[in-house]
Amino acid sequence: MKALVILPTYNESKNLLGMIEEVFAQAPSGTDILVIDDNSPDGTGGIADAMVAKDPRVFVMHRPGKLGLGSAYVQGFGWALARPYEAVIHMDCDFSHDPKDLPRLIEALSDCDLALGSRYVQGGAIQNWPWHRRLISRCGNLYARSVLQIGIKDLTGGFKAYKRKVLESLDLSQIASNGYAFLSEMKFKVVRKGFRVREIPIIFKDRTQGKSKMSKKIFLEAAIMVWRLRLSPEGGNLLPSLALAFAVLAMLHYYCNFMTNHHLPDFLPGLSQKISGLFK
Repeated sequence: MKALVILPTYNESKNLLGMIEEVFAQAPSGTDILVIDDNSPDGTGGIADAMVAKDPRVFVMHRPGKLGLGSAYVQGFGWALARPYEAVIHMDCDFSHDPKDLPRLIEALSDCDLALGSRYVQGGAIQNWPWHRRLISRCGNLYARSVLQIGIKDLTGGFKAYKRKVLESLDLSQIASNGYAFLSEMKFKVVRKGFRVREIPIIFKDRTQGKSKMSKKIFLEAAIMVWRLRLSPEGGNLLPSLALAFAVLAMLHYYCNFMTNHHLPDFLPGLSQKISGLFK
């Protein structure tokens, strides 16, 4: 199966070379890599260019600035569909997604249309995250699941393998989200199209080099986007989502207040105020 691995990058100069080498060491023969760099000030794009010059399996797309995760993947999908790839995989470039899992995801496409690297099925886990990041991830995922109601346990994960026909069936120009909400939106649309989805357990590891791209803006986009999807014509019966999401928001409200009082992450005071406003 001829496959393409898409690696979106922004300031990943310390990770990119090692990631490319490890992807080729683990992925089946016939796999190519597309690096999509958002004009990283740390020189990531130059490292990608050097790899392109040395290895015909590596390609790079340079973008003029930090344009967002969702638009990077949409452009990457379009690039892949213009070429004869049978599978398209996307993953983080910071080693939080282990290239050793690539063969399992690609192999899973033999009996499904979308294979998800999942932290929240049996055998999956998160390593090296502090407890408050684990709780944020759990609550965010529970919130998305309660609203979207599509039966996927890890809605916010970003390690995925698509069969070509899945991407061909979607109107990629209509993808509305651009941050991490994109990950949930794509899963929602794939399930609503009737494709077969499998969750493959993975061990998600915190990055050891570089900085996380998470921000309050990205967090809030994800919280709003799930409702835009649920209220769309594809959304179905809304009442179960309303009840479950209200309960999750209540938990988030008390959690954010607790975190703010204990001086943990910087964006939580403003987030807590926004959530608190829903209960007044």
